[in-house]
Amino acid sequence: MTSTQPAARIPKTGALSPDHLKYLKERALFCRLETVRLIQIAKVGHYTSVFSCAEIFAALYYDTMRLKPGVPDWEDRDRFTMGKGHAAVGLYPILADLGFFDPALLDGYTKLGNPLGDHPDMRKVPGVDFSSGSIGHAISGALGMVLAGRAQGRDFHAFALVGDGEMQEGQVWEAALSAAHHEAANLTVIVDRNGYQLDGNVDDVIGVEDLTAKWQAFGWDVHRVDGHDMTALATLLRQVRADTNRTRPCCIIADTVKGKGVSYMETEPGWHLGYLAPEDEARAIAEIKQGAGL
Repeated sequence: MTSTQPAARIPKTGALSPDHLKYLKERALFCRLETVRLIQIAKVGHYTSVFSCAEIFAALYYDTMRLKPGVPDWEDRDRFTMGKGHAAVGLYPILADLGFFDPALLDGYTKLGNPLGDHPDMRKVPGVDFSSGSIGHAISGALGMVLAGRAQGRDFHAFALVGDGEMQEGQVWEAALSAAHHEAANLTVIVDRNGYQLDGNVDDVIGVEDLTAKWQAFGWDVHRVDGHDMTALATLLRQVRADTNRTRPCCIIADTVKGKGVSYMETEPGWHLGYLAPEDEARAIAEIKQGAGL
């Protein structure tokens, strides 16, 4: 008999082909453009927080992670937690694109009765592994998933995306200690190092560098990468996901630009939360498309 179950999408390994690299860049463009569209529906949202991690979303969901499109609750899927839950508006279109829920739900984003809120709720949104919004908990959640998988004899990987301002949270470092102690090699943390948080420049609020030295001191393997260089980012994620000899958890510090792709957002921290008037929206879309390099 022919199985009706969709095939698992196996994580990619080796070198990126030109066609696949182009596809990943298109998915990052899709993420940014859908973010603009959905925030137009909600009338307020976190553009810049998504734009700094659009390449990270695309590389993870279309290249790195082991998933079954259309089956959000597959037990052997790789898990994803997100400390910066306010970037969910950029994740929802990807989950819909992967068949985890009806794309028509996107058209009612944040409206009364719609499950897609400003922050993700795992009880309401298929494909969301972790409810977030309270900063600092994503690594702990991902570690718990890894340890549960170990107890169940499963080999899935857990990825946690956190903001650089989140490095000021004490629970981040408690989780880092615990993960190293438990040799949680199936855990990868990605720090979106875009330099800004709600109150301004991260290092003006509370300095967090040297992040590489800090994570290494806590017993983690550490890599640093340009978070907008799709070739470098996807290649590194492939290598980390495929490394079965590592005994320590891994931290990837992704140097990014908050508001990447829209010039006036890149230079104005106040765009952490905002709304685009029609003429500004048109300019933003034009800049995003022009900067995609496709």
